[in-house]
Amino acid sequence: MRSWRKLFGGRKPVIACIHLPALPGSPRYAGKIDRVYEAALEETEIYRRAGVDGLLVENFRDMPFFPDRVPAETVAAMAAVTREVVRASGLPVGVNVLRNDAAAALAAATAAAAHFIRVNVHLGAAVGDPGILEGRAHETLRRRSFLESPVLIFADLRVKHAVPLVVRDLATEARELEERGLADALIVTGRRTGEAADPAALLTVRASCRLPILVGSGLTPENLAHFHAQAQGFIVGSFFKKGGRAEHRVEEGRVRAFLQRRAELEGRSSPEAGAAFSRGRVRSAACR
Repeated sequence: MRSWRKLFGGRKPVIACIHLPALPGSPRYAGKIDRVYEAALEETEIYRRAGVDGLLVENFRDMPFFPDRVPAETVAAMAAVTREVVRASGLPVGVNVLRNDAAAALAAATAAAAHFIRVNVHLGAAVGDPGILEGRAHETLRRRSFLESPVLIFADLRVKHAVPLVVRDLATEARELEERGLADALIVTGRRTGEAADPAALLTVRASCRLPILVGSGLTPENLAHFHAQAQGFIVGSFFKKGGRAEHRVEEGRVRAFLQRRAELEGRSSPEAGAAFSRGRVRSAACR
């Protein structure tokens, strides 16, 4: 099994989202699978050149989403595209199969030699736009063991675009994801895509568990300082796009501006040296 430290060392990684075009079978699919590969690799190259520390591949444009199991064609496309991203980037790569298919994400990540998955609802249940999202930690962990997969599980805590069926205090939910869900890292978000998380919520989660915690929505160079001290990593999607809108194309200047702000907060002058160090580390990291 990998560990967070073997994947990212002591750094606070910036993980950039690759929002794929609509995949085969989804309502907005354009009938050109080559364009899906091209778009994914175009974004991979921009992010790699700018110096991010990791990538997260998502079927972002497959709405309306399935609440749980996605069809075989989605799993196949995610695995195939993710493998190309892994090969092209040399970075830690994750998979998120929306809206909440952890089994598909794990299968795709394992087949693609990716490094982690994001699971929107790992324990408990929530209500979102697709309906009820049910945590399947019991299945996901057993499947990972059966596959002998080194893939890590990054679990959302009160994921955006959903509300829990039963509201409990945030500290209890964080501890249960660590102790009962056996998650490898937690993700704190705002209520919607592009909406910032609550810094007070991050403090609560930080005090409640020992897992690495990532902030997973609404980050900008202007608000990064509110989260940098308490978070162990950052997942960024919307800000990297033109106008800060998730549906637009990635702009390299926005990526570099965010990374420069991260470098300033860490007392460094440029993100490039750290990115080169990160790329070298992930190539040489061995499973423990």
